[in-house]
Amino acid sequence: MWDFAYEGDPNIVEVYISALRRKIDAPFGRRSITTVRGAGYRLEADGDIGA
Repeated sequence: MWDFAYEGDPNIVEVYISALRRKIDAPFGRRSITTVRGAGYRLEADGDIGA
């Protein structure tokens, strides 16, 4: 996404994913955004927290 000369915050993606989780997951008791280690993130269609 960024080249090697990027000087911004190295965890900016994690910051935005965290904000999205607070807005779209927490209020509804869901886990819509899951972390795929080594690959990135996945948007799940049906991600109940109790599952």
